[in-house]
Amino acid sequence: MSGPRQGSSQPQFMTSVGQNNNVSNGPGTPLIDSIDVDQIVIPEKNSWKNLFSYIGPGFLVSIAYIDPGNFETDLQAGAQYKYELLWIILIASCAALVIQSLAASLGVVTGKHLAEHCRAEYPKVTNFILWILAELAVVACDIPEVIGTAFALNMLFKIPIWCGVLITGLSTLMLLFLQQYGVRKLEFLIAFLVFLIATCFLVELGYSKPNSSEVVRGLFVPEIKGDGATGLAISLLGAMVMPHNLFLHSALVLSRKVPRSVHGIKEACRFYMIESAFALTVAFLINISIISVSGAVCSADNLNPEDRMNCNDLDLNKASFLLKNVLGNWSSKVFAIALLASGQSSTITGTYAGQYVMQGFLDLRMTPWLRNLLTRSLAIVPSLIVSLIGGSSAAGKLIIIASMILSFELPFALVPLLKFTSSKTKMGPHTNSRFIAVLTWAIGSFIMVINIYFLITSFVRLLLHSGL
Repeated sequence: MSGPRQGSSQPQFMTSVGQNNNVSNGPGTPLIDSIDVDQIVIPEKNSWKNLFSYIGPGFLVSIAYIDPGNFETDLQAGAQYKYELLWIILIASCAALVIQSLAASLGVVTGKHLAEHCRAEYPKVTNFILWILAELAVVACDIPEVIGTAFALNMLFKIPIWCGVLITGLSTLMLLFLQQYGVRKLEFLIAFLVFLIATCFLVELGYSKPNSSEVVRGLFVPEIKGDGATGLAISLLGAMVMPHNLFLHSALVLSRKVPRSVHGIKEACRFYMIESAFALTVAFLINISIISVSGAVCSADNLNPEDRMNCNDLDLNKASFLLKNVLGNWSSKVFAIALLASGQSSTITGTYAGQYVMQGFLDLRMTPWLRNLLTRSLAIVPSLIVSLIGGSSAAGKLIIIASMILSFELPFALVPLLKFTSSKTKMGPHTNSRFIAVLTWAIGSFIMVINIYFLITSFVRLLLHSGL
């Protein structure tokens, strides 16, 4: 973010003097020189009209909150536990708003994204481990996209799941082709298709008529009952608050050239928070409606035997029957198109996140199609093996496992973010308030505690069942 305003007169925007062999920290040196898009210049004037200039990054990030991984975990949560896990969605959405706002603030204030800060601050070994974990998170996020796209192709064209998994590799070429028309147009098309499925679920919500008191209780009364509930809760958490989104959001905000005055930066942080709040509210309503529809339909007394069987082993490939009241025979086609759109839109965000992770941690840049091909190849291997051996049911379970991996990895991106945004050296007057610091560390601690609890209980259960 170079410009005449940048210089030694703004020490809070300079990097701290950590280890960084690739970036000079001298005054006047651009803090970031790797943004691939032209910056949108934000005017200095104080106006609510500026909000429209900031709209974009939050919505792009929010696509990850309604990807096939979210669809799968939501459907299973509703089918197995009705409304009991809705509180996880509420907590995760609130936590996501706070965390994503911090990621955006880090990028706006310092002019560097999270991965670049990690490279500048941590020793080489620590930096390398964090890079590996971040890359693993990107791959784990891509697995639901691969399987979701394969399910969509199966519903549309009756292509076997394992063939669909292989075909998803071609989405790299499609992404490269569509980018020549501009990412904005592509994002608009994808958003329209995803909002279509959201509308269908909201209308189906009216048909299925879930018990409102049970829904409210599920939202505000935390409880985890039954075998597998903890694992599914972790999957919901991992699908809602993804570690790669922290790297992505802190980088996407750099596409705006923000006025470097204290007021200009405060306004940017505030508008980014408003944009994120609106985008995440939409994602929250979509996730709530999917769980509620799944819970209401699968717990109905008049369910026919075929649908009852689908509810007992519900995955993305069988979920279209939930929309029959709204769409009739078209339910599977429309659901498949929205699922395909969701998977491809999430592929774009994953590609961007992978680019910024690699550039930030290693100072290595790759073209988008090559970066997508690398990530997609790593995601296809486990997806192909599982779909060949276990079919669609096992592929659906792999989505749950991938979401759990994201939850386990979240602290490795969250802790550095909280450290950097609490640093006066980096953030100056824009550092976290005491309330925000306590709140965010409490969120991080909660995520780590539930992950550790699951690992311990799973290990004990393994010992018991193995006869040791």
